[in-house]
Amino acid sequence: MSLQQPSPAPLHNLLSLLPDAPELGSRALFPTLQPSVYANHAAVSPASLAVQQAVSTYLSDSAQSGLGAVLPWMAQRERLRARLAALLRGSTAADIALTAGTSAGIVDIAMCHPWKAGDRVILFEGEFPANVTPWLQAAQLYDLRPEWVSLTGFSGGSGDGLAAVETALKRGAAMVAVSAVQFQTGLRMPIGALGGLCRRYGAALFVDAIQACGVVPVDVELVDYLACGGHKWMMGLEGVGFLYVDPTRVDALRPRLASWLSHEDGLGFLFEGRGHLRYDRAIRKRADMFESSAPQTALFAGLDGGLTTLEHIGVEAIFAHVQQWHDLAEQGLRHRGFSSLRAPHISGRSGSLCVEPPDDIPITALSAGLVERGVSVAIPDGRLRLAPHWPNALLEVDGMMEVVDAVVASIRQS
Repeated sequence: MSLQQPSPAPLHNLLSLLPDAPELGSRALFPTLQPSVYANHAAVSPASLAVQQAVSTYLSDSAQSGLGAVLPWMAQRERLRARLAALLRGSTAADIALTAGTSAGIVDIAMCHPWKAGDRVILFEGEFPANVTPWLQAAQLYDLRPEWVSLTGFSGGSGDGLAAVETALKRGAAMVAVSAVQFQTGLRMPIGALGGLCRRYGAALFVDAIQACGVVPVDVELVDYLACGGHKWMMGLEGVGFLYVDPTRVDALRPRLASWLSHEDGLGFLFEGRGHLRYDRAIRKRADMFESSAPQTALFAGLDGGLTTLEHIGVEAIFAHVQQWHDLAEQGLRHRGFSSLRAPHISGRSGSLCVEPPDDIPITALSAGLVERGVSVAIPDGRLRLAPHWPNALLEVDGMMEVVDAVVASIRQS
């Protein structure tokens, strides 16, 4: 069944429907956002007018046409797939599956990789649980052997972290699973170097990229699998994301999670008359074999809206802007006795600046005070995390420092 449409897919002109174009340091597309400083994009990005317009467009089409809206929005998802591939250097649209989020992509590979009993999986101490639990579940199911490596050796640029991974790989491993950016510290991992080691020793590299895509340039040339969600740096909504699969890995995958839409021409029997219902159609040998059920079309429309803003500005420009914001914030916080966990070299930096407060300032009280005064932050595993994005103005840092001073003074006086 062809998805070609006589007219352009929906949202092809989304920018023209917005009152303002996305611009570094401008909150014009977030007119109702309440916090004066929203530094929480590593948790959830607020819905911009671009996201709202995209979702509204789909809902309007669905309300007017019902089933008639399905084919045009299928074409829209194909366009989205190609744009996501362009975000990942070294990938194509055929390498991308649209998923329910990062965890869905991790589970897909954890359950469908061609494991053999006794295979070893290298994991990292301190990883976000989404990139640990599925591998441990797979270990129980397929008799795998998890092996843990410390993240400590990656923070200072000494090379000790890579040496520890290589030592583990020399003992044999089927998979290395790592986050592109560590959620506790904002440390950007050396994905290219890890991929090179995995290729040298015959292991696959899986990357959880939810703390990277949209704010950090991402290259998948040496990556076998990559999963990402849409609601953080991609600036979409919760509930959708994507999975990258290296095309050389597809044939070996076991379609253990396949369903009716995983088949080749899985929809054809609904449109071609009698006699086309079959259960023996081949499972697709592409990444989209994991698109096994009806899609969350409204949420993918929202992801399209978020991606439109990223494309308009450019990820490299966004990364540079965020680093300028971090430079100012880090300097101000260090002056106030905070300890920065930011990597010393630009190659290890990300969209998150994580710091630890002075010893006499409880992190929970600090966070509560900041949020109460209009500075939205997070405290993952006891670190204060500041995660600005392209709408954050550099000038807001001075005001944020005034709020920090007020909160710290209030805590010390209590």
